Parts: sequence; C-alpha cells; structure tokens
Amino acid sequence: MAALQKVACVEIGEIPIALSTHDEGFLDLLRQRYDRFLSSSPSEFELEFDLTSSGPVSDDDVRVRRDGDDWLIERGDFHARWDPRSGRGSVRQNANPYSLDSVLRILHSLILAQRGGFLLHAASAICDGRAYLFSGVSGAGKTTMTRLAPPDITLLTDEISYLRPNAEGYSAFGTPFAGELARSGENCAARVSALFFLEQGPENHVDELSSAEAVRRLMRNILFFAEDQGLVEKLLATACDFVARVPIRRLTFYPDTRVWDEVRNFADNFADNLQEVPEHA
Repeated sequence: MAALQKVACVEIGEIPIALSTHDEGFLDLLRQRYDRFLSSSPSEFELEFDLTSSGPVSDDDVRVRRDGDDWLIERGDFHARWDPRSGRGSVRQNANPYSLDSVLRILHSLILAQRGGFLLHAASAICDGRAYLFSGVSGAGKTTMTRLAPPDITLLTDEISYLRPNAEGYSAFGTPFAGELARSGENCAARVSALFFLEQGPENHVDELSSAEAVRRLMRNILFFAEDQGLVEKLLATACDFVARVPIRRLTFYPDTRVWDEVRNFADNFADNLQEVPEHA
C-alpha cells in the first residue's frame, strides 16, 4: 500500500500552493524552510514532489517552455510539469532545498506574469508603512541596504521582491527567498512608494531617470525564464505600467546608515509635492 500523501500549503504573495510529498523528511524540510509562509488557506495550486537521491544544485541553465498546454520546467537537478488550466503539477527533484526554491520561484513568475505582477531582483523593506525597492546589478548594494536598515524597518526580502498590482499602484510582499542575509523576509505587504536603482558613491543623492531608462533597467532585473513571446510582451506592458505608477529613481549612496535618511526624505518630499499639485492637473 502506498504511503499516505503529506501536504504543506505555502502562501507567498496571497497565492497558496499545496506542496505534497510521501516523504516525511522532505515535509519537515518544507515546514522549516517556509515556516513564516505556511497557510491554512484553501490551495489555489498544487505541486506533487517525487524525490530522487540527494545531490548538489545544478549549474545548468534552467529551461522553461511550453509542451502543449503544460509548462515544462527543467534543470539538471529537477524536472517539473505544470498544467495552468488545472493548477496542478508534478516535480521530480532531489531533496536539496535550493532546488525547491528555484521551482517555486519559476512557478510564481509564470502565475504573476498572467496577473500583471512580477518577481524583481531587488531587496525590499517597509519603512513608515510604505514599501521601498532597491535593485541593481550584482554588488550594487542590495544586501548592504538591508544591513544598514534601522531597527524599525521591516525586511521583505534581500534578494527577490514579489510585486502585484492593486487599485492604487503596486504592492510588495515578503518572500522566503533569501540572499546573502540567509534569512526569510516577513510575511506581510505594503504599497510600493518607490523603486531605487542602486549605485555606490562618495555621498548620498537621488537622481531622476527617464521613463525609457527606467523601463530598460526594470526589464533587465525582472526574473523570468519562459520561452514564450506572449508572456514576454505582457511583462513589457506590465513594466511600462509599473514605471507610470511608481516613482523610480537612481540612488547613489555611501554605505552607512545615513542613506536611510535619504530614503525617508525622498518619501516625505514626494508626498508633499503630490499634495501641492492642483486638482485639475
């Protein structure tokens, strides 16, 4: 008789996904890794895991492509098939938690692309009730910004920001996908007040970016792997909408705690400028 299926529901960005397995040890790993994001909500999607022998994370490039109506998600350490119509999928992988993280990130990127959201290679945090994003090339200072954050800042992620549209703009959600800090973000959300593209320099200052440059930088940092022209075009439309609705600036900063004063000052000044705009404008 087959072992009873064991299930943990992991909810990220208000999207609950049931992860099922017959392996008790793997279930314990799921529960520990996604502890802050475990949910009792009815699952919207389901992935069933079939474990192979343990092994290292693969250095191969991930490939995400269509096979009929299904999505195939493949790398050297995992092979997944997901049917977006039924919301069900299967994953064959080793028990390495980093392989699991990769599968979940890719699945969320596909779901978000259809819903006008995206995953961004950026740190994010809530300051004074508002979310701020910090993006840039590797080494630009994303993790540094989170390490310099004062105690009243709520960390959403130091690695991958989770963004969904709302009536007023976009919301940023906490994720369990950790970077150099090696700790999960908080399971909460706030409206995005600004996105800063980071550069390090001798002093702190905020500069304007043209809309075209903002879209180019944003597209370079969106996490998306699928070989699908339709979804790529939809992501470009989403990026243009994001740039139109969220302030995007270049933040040059010297790595000390005063950079967060610059973030707060920008937020306050931007809000004041909005209030001063005549209603007919």
